[in-house]
Amino acid sequence: MSDAVDRGITVTEIAAMDQPIDAAPESTAAFVGRALRGPLNSPVLVRTFGEFRRRFGDVWSRSSLGPAVRQFFQHGGKNLYIVRVANDARGGMICLPASGSALVLRALEPGSTECVRAAVDYDGIEPGNDELFNLTLQRVDPVSGLVIDQEMYRKLSYLKEADSFVADALLTSSLVRVEKPYPSHRPESTVPGNDRYGSAYVGHAQDGTDGHELSDYDLVGSRRNHTGIFALDPVEQLDILYLPPPGKGVDLGPAAVLAAERYCRSRGAMLIVDPRAGLDRPEAIVREVRDQGYASPNMVSYFPRMACRKDSDLQPRAVGGAIAGLLCKLDRNYGPWQHLDQHGLGLSREFVPAVSVDEEDARTLSREGINVILPGEAGRPRVTGSTTMARGSEMQRPLTSLAVRRLCLSIVNSIEQATRWAVFEPVDEGLAQRIQSQVSAYLYALANMGAFATDDIDVQCDAGLCRKSGGNNQGISIMISFQPHDCSNPISLSLHQSVEGFRVASTAFAPVNSDCA
Repeated sequence: MSDAVDRGITVTEIAAMDQPIDAAPESTAAFVGRALRGPLNSPVLVRTFGEFRRRFGDVWSRSSLGPAVRQFFQHGGKNLYIVRVANDARGGMICLPASGSALVLRALEPGSTECVRAAVDYDGIEPGNDELFNLTLQRVDPVSGLVIDQEMYRKLSYLKEADSFVADALLTSSLVRVEKPYPSHRPESTVPGNDRYGSAYVGHAQDGTDGHELSDYDLVGSRRNHTGIFALDPVEQLDILYLPPPGKGVDLGPAAVLAAERYCRSRGAMLIVDPRAGLDRPEAIVREVRDQGYASPNMVSYFPRMACRKDSDLQPRAVGGAIAGLLCKLDRNYGPWQHLDQHGLGLSREFVPAVSVDEEDARTLSREGINVILPGEAGRPRVTGSTTMARGSEMQRPLTSLAVRRLCLSIVNSIEQATRWAVFEPVDEGLAQRIQSQVSAYLYALANMGAFATDDIDVQCDAGLCRKSGGNNQGISIMISFQPHDCSNPISLSLHQSVEGFRVASTAFAPVNSDCA
């Protein structure tokens, strides 16, 4: 339908059922870690390294998040969500005098480099009114002094019973919150001589703090409080998750790895796992993987770590950020059904493998689900192998092949997002036909792009009422079959979309949603 609006602009609304499913969506990655500044436990989309620096600060020696982000964009990544977490970090404090008391403001974003300032004036307030005041807040770049953000509040009150009580008004602020005790008088003007055209800002009376080194608990967070990895719940599309090492010389613990794997399984995403620092022998890596129980089709790992040619000490570095960038570049240029080593995608020449791996060691690691990075031409490390950490046999290629796994995840996630509209439509024969047409067109588009070994694709759809827990719940069942390149037999998936959630079932494909785990 079309509606005419002001100024001759026409808005056309297209029903979701008429929208084709994108066969080549841009992959999205997410990193969780420590930064100098920025919002806590809130996913922020950045598309360049410069944008990351402006929002979260420069590369920080006490965090591996910054280098990981730089690696990501350096190796072809485009869309990256950043979740900043902290351990006991505090925002800076501003004190505005108020006739023997004070209006105390605490910077909402913690960190020692977060710079917020405030100004008070009485412009536009009737003479003799000792209740109301105006407040201007600014976030300032600590290096350049440029204003990054500004908020202006007019006719605030220091009285708790007032509709414009300052503590209530600033609950919507993205810069500060009011600390107790509340002022007993309105804050004094910071404008010299009450000059309405002047300005005088009050800075931090107490700087913020960066907190302590991160723990596994900080990174995992809480589903109830939407912290840590669970802060990513509102993100519509999540393809790759990476948790950089929480600190210099500190590895990610098994508790965080396993919790992140469960989260990725529930979201249909892949988790990149760095080999633990100090493990430089294949047998040590194999023992570590087995002892910790790292066996999942939603996990991928690459060995060894890399040394940077620019570093005089050649200290090995985690390169999970670079791997995430390469996978996103692969998806954009060739599709998730391809292998990195098929197209010569490798690491930057600034890196060199910290450990030499021979062919026998590479085969040993591959059997355990560990991919290998080898020296390449012109000094560019070559990323070989395309296996998940499922450690399955050839009969389980949908689990062990990274290309097959990522193709299936992409298909399932795309269908899940594109068919949500159907659960609210009237149940009739036409509903199933429309969904079948929508999904079929999507799969044939993938076939034309070379995603499958054959064009033998089957799609069946059924819509009806499922009786559950004494009530009626509309559900749409979608059965699809296709054959990826790395599989000798077709893969059959049974998808069920309902108002209660999305489920996946298959004898040849491990569940991707928590409902089916």
